[in-house]
Amino acid sequence: MVHDQKNVIVVSLQKDTKEISLLIESLEYSIIEKFVQIRKKPDSSSYIGLGKLSEIKKFIEESSCQIDIAVFNGNLKPSQWFYLEKELKIEVIDRIRLILNIFKDRAKRKEAKLQVKLAELEYEKPYVKELIHRARSGEHPGLMAGGEYQVDDYYEMIKKQMRLVKQNLKKIQHDREIQRQHRYVSGYYLISLAGYTNAGKSSLLQILTEEQVTIEDRLFSTLSTLTRKMKDQQIPILITDTVGFIQSLPAWIINAFHSTLEEIQYSDLVLLVIDGSESLSIFQQKLETSLQELSDLKVTSPIIIVVNKIDLVEENQLENKISFLKNHFQFSGNVIAVISVKNKQGIMELIEMVYCKLPNLISIEMKLPNSNEVQSFISWLHDKTNIIKSTYKDDIYIHIECNQKLYSKIISMCIKNHGNIIKN
Repeated sequence: MVHDQKNVIVVSLQKDTKEISLLIESLEYSIIEKFVQIRKKPDSSSYIGLGKLSEIKKFIEESSCQIDIAVFNGNLKPSQWFYLEKELKIEVIDRIRLILNIFKDRAKRKEAKLQVKLAELEYEKPYVKELIHRARSGEHPGLMAGGEYQVDDYYEMIKKQMRLVKQNLKKIQHDREIQRQHRYVSGYYLISLAGYTNAGKSSLLQILTEEQVTIEDRLFSTLSTLTRKMKDQQIPILITDTVGFIQSLPAWIINAFHSTLEEIQYSDLVLLVIDGSESLSIFQQKLETSLQELSDLKVTSPIIIVVNKIDLVEENQLENKISFLKNHFQFSGNVIAVISVKNKQGIMELIEMVYCKLPNLISIEMKLPNSNEVQSFISWLHDKTNIIKSTYKDDIYIHIECNQKLYSKIISMCIKNHGNIIKN
């Protein structure tokens, strides 16, 4: 999407501004200056100290270019936001508002747009409460109400919109459940790609499915789930790409995207993709964030930790990261794969791990009459199962491996086609 060029300044209470900078740049905004004031906790009224606030005001007034937005690398209270906009006289947004702006920019499908709208409305509620308080105190209501509604009516409108959005999301969630059940009874194994935003999940999906997938080197390029069939495999496997994780998202944003993230809960296997090119400290932080999100989602399926982008990592650095994984986390049988999506390195080894971690296949040997009527059943078996051996004589002897979900259906279809089970 083409954006109007925005010039922004960054205000942070911590030295590390890499992630907030990437978030800003993903909206194609231009960072003019960064202001860092190391503090253990924000000032209750102005977030930063008054001295630093004066410094920022002076910079904005004297800047040779227009400063459009001040981005605060943290979460602002409504009272802090009102105060800062009043003092700086430009638009002020915090980290959560910035992320919501990115979500809004990325949302293309109906479900994603509804999820973003729900998160936006939830975000606005405390600000509108502050508007109501200030309006009743005789102060100017501020920018968010936009003059279109009385603030009390505006708050009621938000609650009404939230109810409507939740109803629409519930219907989509119901439709998704029906689709998931259909896949389940069709014998598909379900694999989810999870992980921190921009770790390479969509690129891995493209390699494993050999289908064209939109891939962008920017944060949150995927907001909607995307499911594709794994290419040329012996058994039917569906892989779903999911929205990326990010540190310190409030619970209400996670809840807004619950219907999307729940795909991970119902998976037979989760591939947790981690960017191996990050420094060890960032690697650790993003891994911990991702594992915590999976824990919050109550994921109980096996997990394969997929360390991606190893083409950008020195061998000794990669060894340190693998050693860190083994020494600091108990994966309860979960395994570690190292890959480079860019160079297609380690992909075959990852696929082998996937097969080892999927629920056990069931072996069935059948004897079927060699008739034209049976051929459609044989064709179906080729599509849904792994054919170990087939022999055509007076009768057809066929040995298959299948997902346990299909066992009863195959037995029933065999009997319907006048066949016999030799061994299972």
